[in-house]
Amino acid sequence: MNRSETKRASRRRQVLDAALEVFARDGYGNAAVDEIARRSDTSKGGLYFHFPSKQALFLALLDEASEVLLSRVERAMAAEPDPLARGDTALREVLHIFGGHRTLARLLLVEALGAGREFNAKLTELHAAFASLIAGCLDDAVAAGLAPPHDTRLAGVAWFGAVNQVVTRWVLAGEPERLEDAYPALRQLLRYGVAGPRGDESR
Repeated sequence: MNRSETKRASRRRQVLDAALEVFARDGYGNAAVDEIARRSDTSKGGLYFHFPSKQALFLALLDEASEVLLSRVERAMAAEPDPLARGDTALREVLHIFGGHRTLARLLLVEALGAGREFNAKLTELHAAFASLIAGCLDDAVAAGLAPPHDTRLAGVAWFGAVNQVVTRWVLAGEPERLEDAYPALRQLLRYGVAGPRGDESR
C-alpha cells in the first residue's frame, strides 16, 4: 500500500469510527452527516468521497461490525473440539465482544433494527449466520449422542434470539451491570434447552 492509499484508508477509518459513535448516540434517523464529518475531522465532501450517502455509511458499518463479530466467534469456536462446548464458546465470545463494545452492541441490535426496511436484509444475514453456527454445533452434538434429535435450525434461531434479548436489555437498561455476568445462567438455560439434564453437566 503506497502513501496515498494509506492516507485514504486512515481517513476512511476515522469516518467509520466517528460514524459508529454518532449513530449509536443519536440513532440512524437523527444522525447528521455534518456531525460525523466534524467528529472525524473531515470535510463533508471528503466524507462523501468515501461514502456517497448516509445510508452507504451505515451499511458499511453494519458490514464491518457483522464481519468482526462472526470472525471472532468462528475463531474461538475452532479451538474447541467438543460440540456443546463450541456452543458455550460462541455464547461467551459474543457476550465478551459486546460487553467490551457497548456502541457496537447498540448499533447492531438497537439502532439498525429501527433504521428502516433497507437494513433488515443485513440484520437477517447476521442472525442467520450466527444461528447457522449454533445449528452446526448442535448437529454435531446430536451425531455424537450428546443431545437428543431435535430441530437444530430452529434451536439455533432461538439461541441467537435469547442472546439478542439479553444484550439488548443490557444496552437499554444496564442490566446486568456487566454483560459477561449473564453467561452462567444463559449457558445453563440454553444447554438444558438442547440437551436436557445432560446439558447441565460441567464439561
